[in-house]
Amino acid sequence: MHDLDAEIKSWREKVRRVKLLSSTGKVTRVVGLTVEVRGVTAGIGEVCDIFVPGEKEPVKAEVVGFQEDCSVLMPLGELGGIYPGCLVAPRGESLTVKVGEALLGRVLDGLGRPMDGKYLDVHQTWPVNNSPPNPMKRKRIKEVLATGVRSIDALLTCGKGQRIGIFAGSGVGKSTLLGMVARFCSADLNVIALIGERGREVLDFIENDLGPDGLSRSVVVAATSDQPALVRLKGALVASAIAEYFREQGKDVMLFMDSVTRFAMAQREIGLAVGEPPATRGYTPSVFSLLPRLLERSGTSSRGTITAFYTVLVEADDMNEPVADAVRGILDGHIVLSRELAARGHYPAIDVLNSVSRLMPELVDDRQIRAASRLRQLLATYKQSEDLINVGAYVPGSNPAIDEAIKFHDGILAFLRQDAREKVPLDKSIQQLTSMWK
Repeated sequence: MHDLDAEIKSWREKVRRVKLLSSTGKVTRVVGLTVEVRGVTAGIGEVCDIFVPGEKEPVKAEVVGFQEDCSVLMPLGELGGIYPGCLVAPRGESLTVKVGEALLGRVLDGLGRPMDGKYLDVHQTWPVNNSPPNPMKRKRIKEVLATGVRSIDALLTCGKGQRIGIFAGSGVGKSTLLGMVARFCSADLNVIALIGERGREVLDFIENDLGPDGLSRSVVVAATSDQPALVRLKGALVASAIAEYFREQGKDVMLFMDSVTRFAMAQREIGLAVGEPPATRGYTPSVFSLLPRLLERSGTSSRGTITAFYTVLVEADDMNEPVADAVRGILDGHIVLSRELAARGHYPAIDVLNSVSRLMPELVDDRQIRAASRLRQLLATYKQSEDLINVGAYVPGSNPAIDEAIKFHDGILAFLRQDAREKVPLDKSIQQLTSMWK
């Protein structure tokens, strides 16, 4: 009887492993960024192989929609060589990424493949398209995460598992600020997604902003602007999946994404290609349904945390443009970078008065809250009267609040400035803030 059970078990395992025959289809036409295929049965998000004669490897493509009796696919690569009649076979699975400790220090493309051409010694895989954790199983955020940036730690204190947006126009110092936090933060490791960046900026960020020490405890996922829209979109999801894997190992992960705006633009391209109507400023409805599904994947879980910094590239410095407005409503805080401060050589160019951390009151003591509130009040008072002060129209002694703001203004600016290579410990930042008025 025992031998019979063992034989049945053996045959069950063989049946489980066998690959069933799947229906194959053919390419009927290529329209813009999409490939229309007839004859395949595959669901949204499923990966298919397009076999191009003369090519060693099939072209991977993902099902993104349907039109009448055709499946609409978008290639996870170049369209070159594909023509009507090419055979298409569904894989029966969605996209996955290889995960493991060997990822640290490596640079991957938007599909999770090494960009340096070297072997990646990892064998476990993780699904790219995941749902956010159950809200009832998320741990509450109660522990401060030190970023090493004085103005953030003292005035916009961040907690482990918090999600923060960095809002700025182009050329105001987003990448430099991300590099500072990546090098100085107290997280166990970093996962950095460079979505839609110029090819030149990838190596610049890795060598100048991140540096060798930062790279050694980071995983970089780079999907440059020349890549197909679907690859740029998947780059953000691949980075989120890698961060989720490390979170489930009990790690405190820091996730950086630069930028959410280019992620939204990639989804807009995909939506328009499959026939979605443009809505707000040309963005399709799917953009605004996909953003929360991406941003909610970070945060806490029952095992670990993902603290996330998402940059938002605002058009014409308009902080209320559609993507910025949608992202700000989802995240747990926002840091606004000011072009005016950057023009004055004030770095990091954080506009303290327009930035907020929604969790700061729950993470710090009353002494720090009072000191931060006083700094904001003095900064706001000086800003309101700045024109009068600069032209010499203000008479000292006529308003005690303005007199106090003028007295402490230089000290406040010195406190808010910080060199990109200077790391300030959390306790020192708080001590400098609370002792500023003595």
